[in-house]
This record gives sequence, structure tokens and C-alpha cells, in this order.
Amino acid sequence: MLDPRLNPYRPDLAAAHLRGKVEAAQFVEGTLYEVIEPVADLRRDPAHEAALDTQALKGERVTVYEISEEGWAWGQLESDGYVGYLSANALGPVGATPTHRVAVPRTFGFPAANIKLPPMIALTMGAGIAVARTTDSFAVDGYGWHYPLSHVAPLDAGRDDFVAIAEMFVSTPYLWGGKSWLGIDCSGLVQLALQAVGCTCPRDTYMQEQALGQTVALSDIRRGDLIFWKGHVAIARDAETMIHANAHHMMTAIEPIADAVARIKASGSDVTSVKRV
Repeated sequence: MLDPRLNPYRPDLAAAHLRGKVEAAQFVEGTLYEVIEPVADLRRDPAHEAALDTQALKGERVTVYEISEEGWAWGQLESDGYVGYLSANALGPVGATPTHRVAVPRTFGFPAANIKLPPMIALTMGAGIAVARTTDSFAVDGYGWHYPLSHVAPLDAGRDDFVAIAEMFVSTPYLWGGKSWLGIDCSGLVQLALQAVGCTCPRDTYMQEQALGQTVALSDIRRGDLIFWKGHVAIARDAETMIHANAHHMMTAIEPIADAVARIKASGSDVTSVKRV
């Protein structure tokens, strides 16, 4: 059975490319949209009180299969394939292809080359920007919004230390399904950090554990290894410490690996694997 979190199908509606693979009353071709809000919540059901499964960032593409009268768009994210419901107000026509991404936890877009002006938008790490031109200090998009040049990076820019990127999020509040500086969860932190260095990464912990890296022993752990529990993941900073977004601290925190392993084991969960990416 196909995972409905990664395959757009419901009993009443499914993507046309799934015809013959799933049962649905109707099969439709999707329409490509772009996320135009800084952060767009993707929910499990079409309701504001529904579970938050993940978030999409400005510039991401979404294939939409239905927009309801209530304003919910049901679709699939291009970046990691996640399926769910977004507010249709967060989507717009596909614009210029992003050339850069935000490379710091958060930045502002100013209406002109003057940081004393009130910003027009605040973006989070990983948001895509179609840069039309650059100056000595700013990257300027098609709207004329000016982003500090040091806060953005070309999509193909080489960065190799995803742990250092994760460390930028220390003290960010914990948010189930979150993927921004406003709030982030454990697998969102791993995904965001790996994507920032050009690595494809699934969204959920169980998907990450299956897809990423080679298994190593906990006793052989080193910087950049991923430590998995059932429903949780952390990033090793070195042989003694790790960083993770977690509900115990209700934030992204650094703590000794031994302390975390003992505490989580006491709550009923052992380490399931350590993966070297």
C-alpha cells in the first residue's frame, strides 16, 4: 500500500499518475503553484485545528489537485513529496525560478537599499528567492525587495558542515511539524540542515532512518552522525554532545549524548540506530 503522506490519493480523488496503483473515484492532473507566504503550514486535514505535519517555505513549488470552497488546497510539495492541505491564500502563480536560498536562520527584505526602512517581508532559512540583480550589499528580487547579500546563497553554493547550520537554531522553540526559526521539530531540524548543504532528506524520522547514511555503532559516534530513537532524531556534534529539537527542553538544545540516551531510555525508548551521512 502506498504511503498517503507521500502519494496524493484519497477515496474520492487522486493524482492522475497514480491511476492503476490506487483506488479513487476521480483522477486529476495537478496544477503547479508557488508558496508566496514566508511559511505555509501543511496540515493533515482541511482545518486550522488539524495536526501540523510540516511547513513549506517561500519559493517552494506545490502540485495542487483540489482547491475547496473553504479555501484549502490539497497538494504535494515538490521539495520532499509531502502531501497535505495548505491555505490557498499561501499559494500563487509560479514565478521566476529561485536562484538563491536564505542561508541564515532569518532575514528581512527591505523596500530599498536602506536597512533603516521598515522591512517588507521576513524569511527563514531555506526560503527561495529569485534574485534579479545584486549590489555590493544586497540581493534584489523581482519585487524590488532588498535582502542583505551576506544572508543569501546561490542554490549551488557549496557548504559542507550541516551541524554548524543546525547549531544556528539553538533556543528555537520546539514545534511539532515546524520547519522554521519560529518553531522547529527534530526531523525538521535535520531536514533543513541537510538541505542547506545540498543533501536530499525526507521529512519524518522513520523516513530519515531508512533513507540516510550507513549504520555505525553508538560507541563510534562522531560529528555529523544521526542518532535515532522511535519518533526522534538528534545530530552528534562530537563524541560527547548532540543537538536536537525536543519536547523535553521545548526548544533546540545541546546536551551530552549520554544524558539524553539515559533520559530517553528511562521514558521507555532505546536508541534504534546511528547513521553516518
